[in-house]
Parts: sequence; C-alpha cells; structure tokens
Amino acid sequence: MQKLFNVMSVAAFTMSAGMVIGTVMLYSRIPSMTKHYMSELRLELTKMVTDMVPGQIDEVMPELPTETGLPIKSPF
Repeated sequence: MQKLFNVMSVAAFTMSAGMVIGTVMLYSRIPSMTKHYMSELRLELTKMVTDMVPGQIDEVMPELPTETGLPIKSPF
C-alpha cells in the first residue's frame, strides 16, 4: 500500500510541476504571440481595405498645381 501512495504522490508532484512550467511558459510568450497576431490582423485589414477602394483613392486625390505664386490672383 505504501508503494501505491508513493507512486500517487510522485504523479501528483509531476502533474503540478508540469502545470507550473506550462503556465510560466505561456505567460512569458503572451506578448510575442499578441504582437504576431496583431501584425497579421493589421496586414489582413490593410489588404481588405486596399482591395475595396483602389479606384476611389485615385479619384479623391487632387492634382498637383501647375503654377506657383500668390494664393489669390491680383485683379490688376
């Protein structure tokens, strides 16, 4: 009976140690995982937006001025 209790205690210790190690590894990797998924999301959203409105961007952009000078032309 003592052997059974010893095996059970070793198994419980191993499970507890595994859970602690897994938790520490998960919490130490959360920032890098978050950064990775945020960059993927940002890239996907950028692709979606540029696919939706490529022609509208060209229509909205003003043309470059052809002459420079005073902002208001003189009436004289």
